[in-house]
Amino acid sequence: MSNRMMGATFVLCALLCSGCAGIRQTAEQALQAAQAAQTAADTARRQADESRQTASAAQSTANQALSAAQAAQACCDATNQRLDRMFEQSQSK
Repeated sequence: MSNRMMGATFVLCALLCSGCAGIRQTAEQALQAAQAAQTAADTARRQADESRQTASAAQSTANQALSAAQAAQACCDATNQRLDRMFEQSQSK
């Protein structure tokens, strides 16, 4: 009976140890998945920051272009007004 008891104890210990190894492996896989997800999130955040900076620079350039276009339009309008006045003066003489 003692041999049977020792055999049963051995089998029980073997089952418990294999179960612990399986749980440990699952925990390690979960940790690796979490680390991979964190790395992906960090990469996405870095890319979003770079995109935000690029968009900000593009907006600044667009604002400068708009300002230059408005200045050019104002100049054109002033030139047209001067030409109109000159034409009217030449017609009145």
